[in-house]
Amino acid sequence: MHDFIAIGDIVTDAFIKLQNPAAHIDIDHNVREVCMRFGDKVPYEDVVIVPAVGNSANAAVAAARLGLKSALVSNLGNDYFGKECMDALAVEKVDTRYMRVHPGRKTNYHYVLWYEDDRTILIKHEDYEYALPDIDDPKWIYLSSLGEQSLPFHHVIEEYLWKHPKVKFAFQPGTFQMKLGKDALAGLYRRTDVFFCNKEEAQRILKIEESDPKRLLEAMHALGPKIVVITDGTKGAYAYSPSTIRQAHGGEQSRTTSSGQNSLSEFWFMPPYPDPKPPYERTGAGDAFSSTFTIALALGLNVVEALLWAPINSMSVVQQVGARAGLLNRSQLAEYLTKAPKEYVPRQL
Repeated sequence: MHDFIAIGDIVTDAFIKLQNPAAHIDIDHNVREVCMRFGDKVPYEDVVIVPAVGNSANAAVAAARLGLKSALVSNLGNDYFGKECMDALAVEKVDTRYMRVHPGRKTNYHYVLWYEDDRTILIKHEDYEYALPDIDDPKWIYLSSLGEQSLPFHHVIEEYLWKHPKVKFAFQPGTFQMKLGKDALAGLYRRTDVFFCNKEEAQRILKIEESDPKRLLEAMHALGPKIVVITDGTKGAYAYSPSTIRQAHGGEQSRTTSSGQNSLSEFWFMPPYPDPKPPYERTGAGDAFSSTFTIALALGLNVVEALLWAPINSMSVVQQVGARAGLLNRSQLAEYLTKAPKEYVPRQL
């Protein structure tokens, strides 16, 4: 039995490092835009190719590095990039038995415009025929980014989850899943054990302009997820977990965690782990947070302890290029936790 099966598209990322003065940042209606001269030949500083990434692939690798029996359900073309992705997963000890190779098709390939410490990603999901293999009963399923034509596949996953109530379900919607809307995926939201998005994504999903974290958490929780986690970039992250507390403790008594906090609180704020040096490149920070939080729960930790783990992997990922290189193993994560400053603790809201 697998501990952790991630479902979602896999991709190769080509990081194209832009440089001044060929590119610059402009602000239009409070939106930061990367700008280059149209019709010009734009020089770039470097290019780095990173295979076998994507929200779900990153989660599967994070789980394997942290000691879980991990697998990935995804689709590839039978091209060079598909083989490269499979080889990378094998090195990471992610089980590839559920990977489907499509003859005559391309593997997803994205271009990452990397400027200073942030990036803009040009995405294209190939139009694969999605199908759910016989995955038996894993302890956790982690669902994230799929292509725009994948709505029927979501209904297949939903049906599987309702038929397997013991399987825990984590949902980190990608671009097209948010575009599908909360109503189209209402059954998945209701079946979700832990849900992840950032603040702007929460506003987009809920179609509201609310900025108060508590209200956003409550509104997302009302869609069905038992635990809701909303990240807010370098400011930190927020969590809401009333249903988990009632299930675990019957609503009768509190539990003091290793951080000294009372886990009966419903709302939490978690500050970021301090960067040892300025971030190098931010791709994969959100994936690292979401997957590490889920992995902590899969290992038997509670919400407060999961909040302590998740920002550490995010911090590590942004110190390197791409979403995979900085993912930590258990001993590395534990070492950072031991060295954490005293202010690195979850705070009740």
